[in-house]
Amino acid sequence: MKLLKNIFLVLNLITALSLAGCTVQQISEKNKTERSLFAMNTYMTFTSYGENSEIALQEAADFVKKVEALWSVTDKNSEIYRANHNYGQPVTISKETEDLVSYALEMAERTNGVLEPTLYPVLTAWGFTTGSKQVPKKEEIAVLLQNVDYRRIELAGKELTVPNEMQLDMGAVAKGYTADLITQLLREHGVDSAILSLGGNIQAIGSRPDGTDWRIGIRAPWEDGNLGVLEISDAAVVTSGGYENYFEDENGNIYWHILDPVTGRPANSGLESVTVIGSEGRLCDALSTALFIMGAEEAGNYWRENGGFDMLLVTNENEIILTEGIADRFTLGDGREETVQVLES
Repeated sequence: MKLLKNIFLVLNLITALSLAGCTVQQISEKNKTERSLFAMNTYMTFTSYGENSEIALQEAADFVKKVEALWSVTDKNSEIYRANHNYGQPVTISKETEDLVSYALEMAERTNGVLEPTLYPVLTAWGFTTGSKQVPKKEEIAVLLQNVDYRRIELAGKELTVPNEMQLDMGAVAKGYTADLITQLLREHGVDSAILSLGGNIQAIGSRPDGTDWRIGIRAPWEDGNLGVLEISDAAVVTSGGYENYFEDENGNIYWHILDPVTGRPANSGLESVTVIGSEGRLCDALSTALFIMGAEEAGNYWRENGGFDMLLVTNENEIILTEGIADRFTLGDGREETVQVLES
């Protein structure tokens, strides 16, 4: 579950690069290999350059399918599903699942519970996981929130215990974690130029084949147009926004899938989207959700206190907030009228 992700959408690979005015085809066709697949409820595209790309990307695609089978919250054969439905009794899990759950719990702690990996039953009550979207009654939310608390999850090596009536969901970190592991796999095969798109998660390995930065188009919230272009190399870029999954009621009220774990309702933080840039996809994935929930001021404080990443925030007042590390790497699109503020440490 992508808990509460703000409205900066890094486009998928093909769309992102074309909006930025540069396609992979314009870069180079030499030693170019592509793989596409649908996994983790999103469309993924991997593009790599180099002599060993063919076997590397095949192994990457196989790995994605492997971990999806381990971490799915709906597949009855997955380790997460078994833990969620074992009536509070421990289950034995793989090393991959152990590492992922450990990281999710660590990020929950580091964000003081803003990133909450046990919010899945509340998300289901809103219908975001079933397709039958509706506004649940306050009383129903209140009951479900009684079983939302990451601190009650027990992880002892390869033994995972999810208390009865609680459910664990890795959606806020799984794609970022997977991108990190795929990056490691490709590097082991000698790949030093690749771009991976896992839905709203972009992972750049090195730079483009010509040595220049990858140009990633950033979608304007609630629009089809391009907000601007971010130039990066050897980094992860993860965006969360309410527009990714939402519905509108008969009165025109909009409800999105990024829920505040305190209220059990869509986060109302004043942000439209959040894009996090850093060296690790797992960190960017987790923070794109958490910072969306926090709002601009608290997100800025978190960045100053913790560091290790940069961010692009879009507010509901038509303002873009950038951290100083990427201020010279983002270019606002032609004709855009958003004001830009740069945060300093």
